[in-house]
This record gives sequence, structure tokens and C-alpha cells, in this order.
Amino acid sequence: MSPEDRLLTDISIMVDSIEPMDAVESGHIADASAWLCVTEDVFRRTTAPTEPAKHLVSYFLLVDPVTGHILLGDHRKSGLWLPSGGHVEPDENPADTARRECVEELGVEARFHPDLGPRPLFITVNTTRSDRPDPHTDVSLWFVLAHDRQDPLEPDEREYAGVRWWTPAEIRAADPGLFDPHMGRMLDKLKTLGA
Repeated sequence: MSPEDRLLTDISIMVDSIEPMDAVESGHIADASAWLCVTEDVFRRTTAPTEPAKHLVSYFLLVDPVTGHILLGDHRKSGLWLPSGGHVEPDENPADTARRECVEELGVEARFHPDLGPRPLFITVNTTRSDRPDPHTDVSLWFVLAHDRQDPLEPDEREYAGVRWWTPAEIRAADPGLFDPHMGRMLDKLKTLGA
């Protein structure tokens, strides 16, 4: 088996190992699994137009394991408070994307949640930039990382206007339009870890 085929197999196993919490996530797992069976082109390239039109993303929530606070960034391009993360680069394992993006976007080493390790907790499939001439679909694997909110961060100012530690209650009380459309569901799933 070639390294590329091995990586696609590993990604398929990663997707299929996610335990769905609801019918929406079951549908997203089925969509991603079917897509992975029929394509070898899952990695986004930075050329315009966005290619391929459907590609992998690694999101990660930085969670304070003691207080349960969650770090979100005021994302400059989207105007939303989002988890950190980014597009999976060619020949990159999505867990390695989370590691890389944690250093690039927040200036700290990634420490995966001890109950999960380098496995995603959640998956979403979203069409983004639908108001633009080059909309695309993100298949997002959501990882959970542990970080003490008292420890310093070095957020990438090109990516974020700022970052903030939120309690789950603060996120739920805020306008849902400020966040990824699946943030509330992710908070529900995060409770299964006791985080």
C-alpha cells in the first residue's frame, strides 16, 4: 500500500471511529465516509479557485481541564468566534494538522485531551463562503486539546482580532450567529468527556 493510500485509510478509520451523538452527526459521518471512498483528493490547495471543492479541516478546542473554559478566536476572515484549526495539508494526518495549527495560531504545543488522545471527538460537514463565487465544503474533524487558561498564548494576529476563554454557559447565552453553526452540538458532545 502506498503512503498516500495508507493515509486515506487512516483518515477513513478516524472518521468511522467517531461515535455519533445525534442524527446530524450520523449523516456527517456517512457523508464523509462515502466521500472518502470515491476520492483521492481530500487536501486543499491554496490556488484559486478553491480546489478541491470538498476538503479536510482539523478544528480543535483548547479546553482548560480544571475550569472547563474553552478558547475561541475572533476570526478575521469569517467574523465569527471559532475554534482554532485549519486545512489539512497534502500528505498530512489530521491530528498532525491540529498539532501544527496549535503552534502556528496560538504559539503553544498541542496536548491532546487524555480521554481522546489524537482522535477527533466530533465531525461536521459545512458549505462555507456560500456568498462567494468559490464556495467550498469543509469536512471538519474536531479535536480536543488541554491547556491551562493561565498559561500564556501567542495568538496569530493575522488570523485573529483577539482570543477569549469562554465558559460553555457564556457560549450558550450568546447569539448563536457568533459561532460555528455546530458549536452548541459540540458543547453537548464535550460534556460526554466531563470537560
